[in-house]
Amino acid sequence: MGKPDPTEEQSAVIAFLASPAAHDGQQVRRIDTHSAMVFAAGDHAWKLKRAVRYDYLDFSTVERRRLACEAEVRLNQRAAPGIYRGVLPVLRRADGTLAVGGAGTPVDWLVDMHRFDDDLLFDRLAARHELDVALMRPLAAAIARFHAGARHRPDHGGASGMRWVVDGNADGLASFGASLLDPAACESVTEAARREIQRHTALLERRRAAGLVRQCHGDLHLRNIVLLDGHPTLFDGIEFNDAIACTDVLYDLAFLLMDLWRRHLPTHANTVWNGYLAETGDLSGIELLPLFLSCRAAVRAKTSATAAGLQDELRARADLERAARDYLALAGEFLHPAPPALVAIGGFSGSGKSTLAYALAPTLGAAPGAVVLRSDELRKQLCGVAPLVRLGPEGYTPEVSRRVYAQLAAHAETVVRAGASVIADAVYARPEDRSAIEQAAMAVGVPFTGLWLDAPEAVLAARLRERAGDVSDADADVLHQQSARGAGAIAWHRLNASMETGALTAQVAELAAVCPVAPRAAGLRGARD
Repeated sequence: MGKPDPTEEQSAVIAFLASPAAHDGQQVRRIDTHSAMVFAAGDHAWKLKRAVRYDYLDFSTVERRRLACEAEVRLNQRAAPGIYRGVLPVLRRADGTLAVGGAGTPVDWLVDMHRFDDDLLFDRLAARHELDVALMRPLAAAIARFHAGARHRPDHGGASGMRWVVDGNADGLASFGASLLDPAACESVTEAARREIQRHTALLERRRAAGLVRQCHGDLHLRNIVLLDGHPTLFDGIEFNDAIACTDVLYDLAFLLMDLWRRHLPTHANTVWNGYLAETGDLSGIELLPLFLSCRAAVRAKTSATAAGLQDELRARADLERAARDYLALAGEFLHPAPPALVAIGGFSGSGKSTLAYALAPTLGAAPGAVVLRSDELRKQLCGVAPLVRLGPEGYTPEVSRRVYAQLAAHAETVVRAGASVIADAVYARPEDRSAIEQAAMAVGVPFTGLWLDAPEAVLAARLRERAGDVSDADADVLHQQSARGAGAIAWHRLNASMETGALTAQVAELAAVCPVAPRAAGLRGARD
């Protein structure tokens, strides 16, 4: 096949699009990837598909590029209608000159896009340490909405779909990474992934049958997310190969989680993960996440190696080669996850249970950290209301509370059985509720740590008065009732909830029952977050 690069048939088109004359005299910025070129000028950007053919895409003819442009616009307008304008022809006019639109014979095709501020791309924000973790919950919600509205595609995915991914990664690493990647490491990652697929074949097929394989984004990493009008916006999804785009929804999400983890942003990754699970309730696929994360890292190893071969500038080539090696190492790490643990955090309202839970979660267990289960969220779900809708007394009857704590323990057991750590956040004032969550850990045989947060009632009441936009309905009256009832004898670790969150988190992390963090997260607590 030779070195992938635009064929001679595109050279005149490329030269034309790179000239200010094609853009009403405006200066042009050209951006190259392994499959396309973008020519940005003024308020627009035109994307030209490269006349290349890989194992996973074929843009080798003008007609294939036209169909790909039309598909890109159609699919990406689902999440980014403000970016994708339409498809434009590059025409050869009667006098032999080239033009975009108008009269003439089409010689190539462009995706016409609204040009946005590149500095608001999430990968650039991350590189400048300006990617606000507060954007991660809205991002998770946007992805959950996108997946909920995506077309079901049971003709793809499942075990066969993941085998196709792993086989394609193996072939690509051998073809484009042979000169820079360790063949033994490539083989090790490939064989371990194949074993995981074999082990999880039934689960992959159940999720496909349940409608969880959909027409997804397919390339959901930070470079394909932009802050548009203040909202995280997904763009540049895969249009050229349904085998890549039509996947398990958690495999789609795994690309973003892997990208954040690789950039040493564990709190960001964990916030997206927990936000997505809170939006979807999709606990059934957690066991697949190490495989999904590994495959995504291997995909990036392959594409980074491929892109390195296209670079003429030595520094850019070296950066991509280094990235390919890093991704390959990460693909291997994901397939050896840290063991799970169950941590329960109790205390009266206002004691900072959720704050501590989310601070601790990125450091606990396998990437991207622990799943946080909140009784407040479960209560709203059981009552069929949105998280921020305030419940009346009917939502806090003893029967409803028993159901909430029973479901909390059941969900915790489900998650730790799947290999992920859990932080269960609830008041846990009743001894039987504390016993139930302990039994969930014992049933699976994972380490358990119970934490009880203490603080003076006046401190807790002050915190509750300052709360805004939280799922909890607790106020000073609820707190007073909790204090009056008490919690009985507490055998869990009792901690001073008046401490600063960082100091409290460090104290909790030292408890022997808490599992160590995954290898790549070591030393990253708070780094770049």
